[in-house]
Amino acid sequence: MVTLVVATTTDPASINPAAALLDMLGWKPGPSFEGIRSFTNQHVRLLQHDKGIVEEDHLDARWRDVTGEEVDELIFLSKHTAVSNRPALTVHPIGVPHLRDDEVPPQGGKPGWAAPPDPRIGPWLRLLKKIANSHNLVPEFEITLEGTHHGPETNKPALFVEIGSTEEYWKRPDAAKVVSLLVWEGLGLGGAPAVGNWSRENDKNKVLLGIGGGHYAPRHMDIVLKDGVWVGHLLSGYSLPMDDPGQSKADPSTIGGTWRKSIQVAYEATKSAFPGGEVIAHLDHKSFKSWQKVAIAGFLNELNIKIGKPNDFY
Repeated sequence: MVTLVVATTTDPASINPAAALLDMLGWKPGPSFEGIRSFTNQHVRLLQHDKGIVEEDHLDARWRDVTGEEVDELIFLSKHTAVSNRPALTVHPIGVPHLRDDEVPPQGGKPGWAAPPDPRIGPWLRLLKKIANSHNLVPEFEITLEGTHHGPETNKPALFVEIGSTEEYWKRPDAAKVVSLLVWEGLGLGGAPAVGNWSRENDKNKVLLGIGGGHYAPRHMDIVLKDGVWVGHLLSGYSLPMDDPGQSKADPSTIGGTWRKSIQVAYEATKSAFPGGEVIAHLDHKSFKSWQKVAIAGFLNELNIKIGKPNDFY
């Protein structure tokens, strides 16, 4: 089983960390396919393609067909954009589970789909903050999670690591170095144990399924920054479309929108990524109206998903 680290030459926040990673010991040229270059180092395969980062679907299956190697996970290196233009280093799962079948995803993926969230998301966020601190990027750079969004499509555990939020920061050599060290240390390429390997024998097997809040999931972040917390999908408010029933005590079953599908797809993908784990929903209560909380709590109960408080994850 191998890990694919995916970079694109069209994005400095992608190719620069990849170049910094290739400057470290042990890399050898790997096979090329469909014009995509590759490099190998132990169990890691670094791919460089020339398309947008969200455009190359099912790279895991395509790599297997060329090499015969099964892919265990995919890690994408990318830029992050934000209206605030604030410098940031972010980590997030991928998917567009809230989109209707007739909608065209604006940034790749498939409507109603979510990739299994890579179990490394929580541990790597904490490692990223540690490395960024050691390289004096904090507090200039915000270290944060993002909600689940965009493609490319894959059925393997996946995560994005991004540099934001403008071209000035996408090109920063120190930010690229921090991301390369995250991948190097996080995958155990330097000889130390990899960070974030999931096992059903873990002492702490509670997995956070974030529901509600803004794109940067601040109330979920408060929990995830604690050691030992595992992270699944993070559904921001925009990923939970709910039709306003026009009354305060509506029957939850009558509330339209794709919010049910979004929750169910995210839950099932998270469950598949953490075999033997207990997936617990954490709600950003302040981001919901009362009728929305009633509807969501009722649906979670139908799915037998526990709603947890912060202490339930420690």
